[in-house]
Amino acid sequence: LATARAWAWLTGRDYVIPDDVKALALPTLRHRVQLRPEAEMEGVTADSVINAILAHVPVPR
Repeated sequence: LATARAWAWLTGRDYVIPDDVKALALPTLRHRVQLRPEAEMEGVTADSVINAILAHVPVPR
């Protein structure tokens, strides 16, 4: 969330929008996702896991 706040500020806003969070999710979280070796052998990537989570979490109104 801190990176999203910084991104919003850099783009001239003092508030965060869902697109800020989505834009920074991969570069911010990629290094935190650790996959089991079996998942890696099946072709699962950290990016695909993060994208799946983003696709399933509803955007607050």
